[in-house]
Amino acid sequence: MDIGEIEPSASRGPHRAERDGAPRRGGEFRAPTPANEVTFSRRELDRILSLYGRKVAAGEWRDYAIDFLKDRAVFSVFRHACEVPIYRIEKNPRLERRQGAYSVITATGLILRRGRELDRVLGALDRSVRLVAV
Repeated sequence: MDIGEIEPSASRGPHRAERDGAPRRGGEFRAPTPANEVTFSRRELDRILSLYGRKVAAGEWRDYAIDFLKDRAVFSVFRHACEVPIYRIEKNPRLERRQGAYSVITATGLILRRGRELDRVLGALDRSVRLVAV
């Protein structure tokens, strides 16, 4: 072996998992998340994305964004990608005992509904328009 060649199995520094603390398997990427960051659970995201899918199919919503902050998690819904969100679905664990952790907020800051159960809070957005013949 020449001086310029490196053995492929030779370690070139700390392993990725040792550098950033996030374990890796195969091609899996997992971004490190701080322990104090608020997130939506899998069940919560399934329920929110189910509502989002129905609204996209109806042509009412077009885009979304998810923000995980230190004090709350926010799912923002957009009619157009370049606008402000028309609705924000927020999870704030500090308010769990008082008003409930979940809330739906409009673009103007009006709180449509707040509560402890996500399904009931999302009911404010899930209502479909019904035509009644007179």
